[in-house]
Amino acid sequence: MKSIPDSPVRIGLAGLGTVGSGLAEILAENADWIRRRLGREVILAAVLVRDLAKPRPFHPGPNAFLTTRPEDLTDAPEIDVVVELMGGVDEAFNLIVKALESGKHVVTANKALLAERGPELFALAARKGLGLYYEASAAGAVPVVETLKESLAGNRICGILGILNGTANYILTKMSEQGLDFDTALKMAQEKGYAEADPTLDIEGVDAAHKLIVLIRLAYGRNYPLRRLPVEGITNVTPLDIRFAREFGYQIKLIGHVREEDGRLDAGVHPRLVNNSYLLASVQGAFNAVRIEGNASGPIVLHGKGAGGRPTASAVLADIMALAQRRDCPNNTGFPEEVLPDADIFDPAEAVCRHYIRFNAKDKPGVMAAISRVMADQEVSIFQAVQKSDPEMGYVPIVFLTHSAPQKAVENVIAALDASPFLKPPTVHFRVL
Repeated sequence: MKSIPDSPVRIGLAGLGTVGSGLAEILAENADWIRRRLGREVILAAVLVRDLAKPRPFHPGPNAFLTTRPEDLTDAPEIDVVVELMGGVDEAFNLIVKALESGKHVVTANKALLAERGPELFALAARKGLGLYYEASAAGAVPVVETLKESLAGNRICGILGILNGTANYILTKMSEQGLDFDTALKMAQEKGYAEADPTLDIEGVDAAHKLIVLIRLAYGRNYPLRRLPVEGITNVTPLDIRFAREFGYQIKLIGHVREEDGRLDAGVHPRLVNNSYLLASVQGAFNAVRIEGNASGPIVLHGKGAGGRPTASAVLADIMALAQRRDCPNNTGFPEEVLPDADIFDPAEAVCRHYIRFNAKDKPGVMAAISRVMADQEVSIFQAVQKSDPEMGYVPIVFLTHSAPQKAVENVIAALDASPFLKPPTVHFRVL
């Protein structure tokens, strides 16, 4: 392993966008405090950018030079740590591989890269005895990576539940608080800078899925293929369903979850009804929260800003300082194996939980009874049912909360009833936490 000497820690930064600029600002603003914490300076030595002529509101400092050549970071002998904040997968992967092969520690916030190609990078870092740190990849400023790697290392993790995407949580909060439809709330999130012009990764649950894959690797020491993770976004959530959920005592949140079931991992990202008595139900706006349950620690909830330049940069800087303080082999995944085993995956169709189902039914006698018979045939037991509001175009919403039932049974109910003449598909279905 290449140890970082006691002289100044020199950083090569790839990317000077929102997070990169935030990191440069904090390094300058907190320089004296960082020096006191480490006993030496952290110096931003080189910054990789795409366009040298682009105007920038903040210059990264007198010691840094801007470059468009990746090798000025990866090959420069004076650089101790390469910080990848450029985003994307292929270009970032190549940069990190080159940095590790050149004997440099790496810090990244790139959850998409770690979800899709993390096993290759962690294996290379292990062979080289180098640090590949990524606190900022899972929940911004929320220290969930370090918590799983270090603080809860002696626990068997029973399960993780998390609000892992601030954009989706902001949209759902505005829909709930102000009765907005999805498109209006999304536009508001874009105007606030929480959502990109193309918000697909956030609203379709993909960003939360990337983060969940990172957390699964840390919690269970197994690689869960992203392509096999069930993922559902929030585009089908309506103000009507939010109102019904509220009447039942729930909030609708986009939840990433994982638990171990008979040695297999049951995981996914879905909109869920969360009971108002749970702390996750009270997480509002663009905040993230993660609930981790260890077999010794019990439940722990971490809450904070999940995005933004300075909060994310705070987590990046924590990784830089952690690498500067370590003298032994870096703790990258929380497990000593060079290559982690693949996860045994629980069949999502077998997953059991409670369910929220909203049918659009013809306003005529016998419909409720017909729906109940189909549910009984699939052994889906009704916990609560509500039929209210005036008919629209001859149809009225009928909402059921079920007792715990397998996912496949609920899917069979919906498929059978959507084909019936007295319902207007599509039926709306959300899991209940």
